[in-house]
Amino acid sequence: MKNKIELKKALIKCFIAIILILIVFNVFQYYQYKKYTNNFNDKIAQIVSKVKEKYPDLDNNEIMQIINSKENIDTDLFKNYGINLQDDAILIENDNYFKIFLILNTTILIILSVLILIIFIKYNHSKDKKLKEITRYIEEINNKNYKLDIDDNTEDELSILKNEVYKTTIMLKETAENSVQDKVNLKDSLSDISHQLKTPLTSITIMIDNILENPEMNKETRIEFVKDIKREIINVNFLVNSILKLSKLDANSVKFINKKINLQDIVKESIKNVSVLCDLKNVEIVQKEEQNIKINCDFKWQVEAITNILKNCVEHSKDNSKIDISYEENKIYSKIEIKDYGVGIEKDDLPHIFERFYKGKNSSSESVGIGLALAKSIIESNNGYVSVESEVNEGTVFAIKYFK
Repeated sequence: MKNKIELKKALIKCFIAIILILIVFNVFQYYQYKKYTNNFNDKIAQIVSKVKEKYPDLDNNEIMQIINSKENIDTDLFKNYGINLQDDAILIENDNYFKIFLILNTTILIILSVLILIIFIKYNHSKDKKLKEITRYIEEINNKNYKLDIDDNTEDELSILKNEVYKTTIMLKETAENSVQDKVNLKDSLSDISHQLKTPLTSITIMIDNILENPEMNKETRIEFVKDIKREIINVNFLVNSILKLSKLDANSVKFINKKINLQDIVKESIKNVSVLCDLKNVEIVQKEEQNIKINCDFKWQVEAITNILKNCVEHSKDNSKIDISYEENKIYSKIEIKDYGVGIEKDDLPHIFERFYKGKNSSSESVGIGLALAKSIIESNNGYVSVESEVNEGTVFAIKYFK
């Protein structure tokens, strides 16, 4: 707990109240003293005046010596008038003043005590109120109500506790929402995976059944079926491996081995991986001028990402076309730009192409819609960012930025 502001406020109020009461009390005491003194001096002056009238030759100094003398005097004279100097005041008026002032002093002390008591009662009431409010908040949380108001919070201990309860509430809320969303995502992912696996497995089953049911099938047809089965198995293998890689990235269980790597070395290795596909469509990949641009990354995983993007570009390129690759570097990031001149991506599909299992209108029949999602996850895991721009029938541009 950082501060005890409410307690400090209460103590400050008490201190101020005590100071004010002491000032009033001292002023009142001074007033009493002046009242007693003036009254007593007035009576002495009257006595001296009478004495001077009767004894005009009496010296003033003698009178002052008598008044200020510390010698004991005979008190029997006052007893004749019913006055005991040990218990009673000679001046009845002063005695009356004493009783009045005693009552007023007692009243001031009572007021001071009550004021301090009120301050502490108010402080305890405020504390109890906040404790009840926090208890109510916790009860609301237990009832799955996460809408809490902290606008009235200060920085005292209980408000800090209230803030911590609020933070815990937000965390519990997010955990609950994430748990529900995770279940929905898992359900959707399992559904997508099942669908993606079902199609090639069904094709494999049908072709194998045809081979088994037609032992007299000619050799050429049988070879075509076997090739198709192999192709479907390769697709299933790619899908399973991609899903496993995505799962590892999602679970943060991938241990990247980061080193200073030349960007062009990553691209060159990726080009090798799609060379067969390029040959089939006679697509030429053209790299711009050589630049010594290095980034801190995991070579193997970045080759995987760039390969998937290049594969997508080649698949959507027109036959006998090309793909341009250029580089850029500044103080903020290093950039690879991959541009094809293919069929392009529809505007409706553009915001979704990095989503898992998403297949746009111009996707090939063999696409499983997971390559770009995997590429995006890998690049972002290495402090990168990938974006895309496209025009239908003009081509697509992928921009990959690695921030420094």
